[in-house]
Amino acid sequence: MTNAESPSAPPPGGPWAAPTLTEAAYARLEEMIVTLDLAPGSVVSEAILGRLLGIGTTPVREALQRLAREHLVQILPRRGVVVTGVDLHHQLHVLETRRELDRMIARAAARRARPPERAALARLAGEMTETARAADLRGFLRQDGQLNQALAQAARNPVAAASVASLHAVARRFWFYHHRAEDELVETAALHAAVANAVAEAQEAAAAEASDRLIGQMIRFARGTVPALDPDEGPMA
Repeated sequence: MTNAESPSAPPPGGPWAAPTLTEAAYARLEEMIVTLDLAPGSVVSEAILGRLLGIGTTPVREALQRLAREHLVQILPRRGVVVTGVDLHHQLHVLETRRELDRMIARAAARRARPPERAALARLAGEMTETARAADLRGFLRQDGQLNQALAQAARNPVAAASVASLHAVARRFWFYHHRAEDELVETAALHAAVANAVAEAQEAAAAEASDRLIGQMIRFARGTVPALDPDEGPMA
């Protein structure tokens, strides 16, 4: 059995690997954008962000290029970097795409996850529930990112994982931007935990159904930010 096939061996670039400077810059900048520390419409520069993060220009530039591919920033040559706006229609398109990819990843993860991954997912489900009860919104968003990474790794489909990864931060920022009530966080955490627990228990059908319920709730939430939205504009829950 090769190292990549061993259940106890972490895959290259997995959550056990030390992050590169580019990955560290990306993680910091993504969280700042998602949690609105870098507000929609704000203009920044590589130099300013590098000083803010204490990271060199090259890793920051590479991180910004990734964030541009994920629709979180727009790079304007010789003018700087603009944080993109929060857009309902874009969010609905993101969720319409995520519904299919997330369902596939959840099913694959339930089928392919290794015992340590199942245990980690079960723990994360409990942690997300507790974090929501404590009304720790930023902590929950970090755990949401961890869950997405854990499911993608357990699914062992790098094509699907790469395709959906570019959509997660957009969805998290929209939710953070419009979040108002504490019970929304508790409900959302319960739906995330249901996906994690179904995968942990190797229940493919239940994992797919839990994923659909989660995306359905996210669509209802998004559409609820504009109650008079035309039913033909974007997916329905």
